[in-house]
Formats: sequence, structure tokens, C-alpha cells
Amino acid sequence: MSFGSVPETDTVRSTAADEPTEFEIEPGTVEDRQTRRWYGVTVFALLALGMGVLTRQPGLLLTSAFGIAFAGYGQLTSPPPVDLDVERTISDRTPEADDTVEVTVTVRNTSDRSMPDLRLLDGVPPKMTVEDGSPRHATALRPGGETTFTYSLRTRRGHHEFEPATVMTRDASGATERRGSVASPSTIDCEPSLPTRTFEFPLRSQTTRHTGRFPADAGGPGVEFYATREYQTGDPLSRVDWKRTARTGDLTTVQYRVERSVSVLLVVDARKEAYTGPDPYAPTAVEAAIDAARHAYVSLTDEGHDVGITTLSPEDCWLAPGHGADHRVQARELLATHPALSPSAPEAETNIYAAVQRLKQRAPTDAQVVLFSPLTDDLVVDSAIRLDAHGHKTTVVTPDPTAHDTAGHQLASARRANRLADLRRRGLPIVDWDGREAFDRVLARSQGGRR
Repeated sequence: MSFGSVPETDTVRSTAADEPTEFEIEPGTVEDRQTRRWYGVTVFALLALGMGVLTRQPGLLLTSAFGIAFAGYGQLTSPPPVDLDVERTISDRTPEADDTVEVTVTVRNTSDRSMPDLRLLDGVPPKMTVEDGSPRHATALRPGGETTFTYSLRTRRGHHEFEPATVMTRDASGATERRGSVASPSTIDCEPSLPTRTFEFPLRSQTTRHTGRFPADAGGPGVEFYATREYQTGDPLSRVDWKRTARTGDLTTVQYRVERSVSVLLVVDARKEAYTGPDPYAPTAVEAAIDAARHAYVSLTDEGHDVGITTLSPEDCWLAPGHGADHRVQARELLATHPALSPSAPEAETNIYAAVQRLKQRAPTDAQVVLFSPLTDDLVVDSAIRLDAHGHKTTVVTPDPTAHDTAGHQLASARRANRLADLRRRGLPIVDWDGREAFDRVLARSQGGRR
């Protein structure tokens, strides 16, 4: 990387996961800036010169001469041309969530001049936090010299790209500094494994064509008692209620509740409005919704249902309902790294009506919908009601992002409570989750309350 004559492009070498790559300084990012470090000395020297002339004191004149000489040196010098090799090594580029990865940066002076003041700030991905060490480093390098610094990052779900690193050098006087940005291609893909623990997820009664493990509102072969009816020719003798026949003399056939598979669509509210939390440093409601969707996907597919995933967001995101090993891999990658589920809130607004319309066009006609949303506005409530009225039986799982420390937060919490009450009045099942309790316990309590 050369800042010598403020070039438009220069080459620097980077290493990510022990694989060196080459990239260039971003054009137009290199600039020289006066630090004004010697301005005070200049003012003092001029004052001493004036006082020495007026008072005819040789000491003041000599002092002003030294001050002017130092100030002139600072103005005449410029930062040395800088040629650097920058190597970045990441201990694990595909970690699990909440793991710690170590980043090692090596800076080498490949020029023939010393760098008396070299400073570098590595471009940490915006949604990762520094666990240990520091991405800042200051040093002085002789020709051919090198320095290494290390820091650790706490990983979060998603695809993370390192931002451009900032390099700054000063001359020996420190009067002028040269600053530039170095674009880095290093990435970290954090794909959390799907949960292994399953639990009963509350779906609504529904009959479909495919046999599964969900009790439908229909009688037939099964394991749970449904009803009895009069014996008909051809009924299996094993289903005859012989005790009743012995008591009354009438032949009756026992019917059991049929178990059917259900097509389910998990819908994550990933609009800008959903990226909220009880405080700026807490996980957002979108992160909680994704975690709940991961648990729901595993539990429902293990029960034999076809499960799909989509979002309410500016980015198009769609995984058709299905099951099996390949489908599970696709679901894991989508929930971990899809741009629609980025750890950062989208800049664009979401046309929620168009998103719901696309969902209705793509979803199977008998698919149930599980909507994961913090319910921060009325638009998403109207969307849930529309989906349920369209024939997609809708269940709402809502992570609570509200706080109660200020009057504004209390007002937002009251408005959210009104939206919950509105959905309950319309018959939509609600799972209200504050995020502090395990999701499976919240579901168990919710189902127990309904029973």
C-alpha cells in the first residue's frame, strides 16, 4: 500500500483464514492533513520576536529563532511514502453464534524509509463486538520491519464483512499526517446449528390429504378416540366395540382421530420497524424471532409437517414448504445468512401489502401461517388478520421488545398490549414471549392455558 504521492490506487496484501489475497486502496480515500501541532510554537516564536525587537533582548531573539526554525521544519516536511503489506488471519471463518474468534493482523514496512509514527485501525464488522484486545495499533517501523497485533471478536449470527481498515502515518515532526482506507475482502459466516431439542408446537386444527402426526377434526384410523357410529358392512372386526355389543346387543364401530400432516409457513417480520429492543445493547426482536423460528422449524419437521420460511422485508426471501435433510440445510443457511434477516436493520422501507400479496400467491392454499413479529405497529396486525381471513390459519409468536423505564416506553407497551387484545378478539392464537424465559416453556404454558 503506497501513500507516497497520494496515488489513486495501490496494492496491499491481506490474509483471511490463512489464504492471502490482494486488494487495492479505495480511490480518493488518501489525503494529507495539517495537524496544527506547531501552531502554538509559531505564535510563541512570533511574539518572542516582536518582544525581542521592541526590548532589544538577545535572549528573546534567540528563542524566537529556534521556535521559527522548528515551526518551519514542521511546515516543510511531509509524511514519508508508505509501502505496507497488511495480512489478516482469522482463526475461524465459520463459527457458531456467541463463539470467540481471534483476528491477527501483521503490518510490514516494505519501503526503504522509516515510519516514525504509523497507526492502524482494523475494520471490525459493525455487528460484532471486540471481546479482548484492541483493533487499534500504533508503532514505528524501520525499513523491512513488521509488527503484529491480535484481538478477539464475539460472533453473532449472519454474514459479516470487515469494513475498510484505516491507516495513518505522520512525519517525524508530526505536523502533517497522511490517511487512507484499505478495502478488505475478509468475511465471517456465522451459521448457528439448528436446535436438537424438539417440543410440541401449537398448530390449529386442520385436515389435509397427507398422513402425519397432527390431530385433525375427522374420524378414521388412528390412536386417539374420536367417536362411535353404527356398524357398517366391511368395518374391521378389530374396531367393533365388543363391550358395548355385549351390554346392549348393538354392533357399533369405534372411530379414532385421524392424524394428518400440515403445511406450515414461518413468516419472520424483518422490517425496519421490527429491529427494536428494550435497550440499545440488547438483542433485537428480529434476533429473538429468528431463534424462535429455528426451534419451530425443527419441531414441526420432526412431527412430519412440511415447513417453509419467508419474511416481511424489502428483500425477497422464500423457502417453499418441505422437509428432509436437504431442506433442513437450506433452512439453516437461510435463517443464518440471508440478507433479508441481516443483523442490521434494512435502510429501505417495506411495502407490507405487496409482501403479503406475494406470500398468498406462493403459499399452498391450505398452509397455516406462524407469524413471528414484535407487533410494533398496526400494519403487521392488519396483515395477520388478512392472512387468517384468506384461509391461512394464523398463529402469532410475538417477542416483547418494550421497556417500562420512561413514559414513552410505557406508552409503546400499552399500544402493543392493545394490538394483542385485538388479535385475541378475532380468534388468533397468541404466544407472547418476553425473551427472558426459554421458548419451549413459554409454549408449554401457553398451551396449558388454552386447555
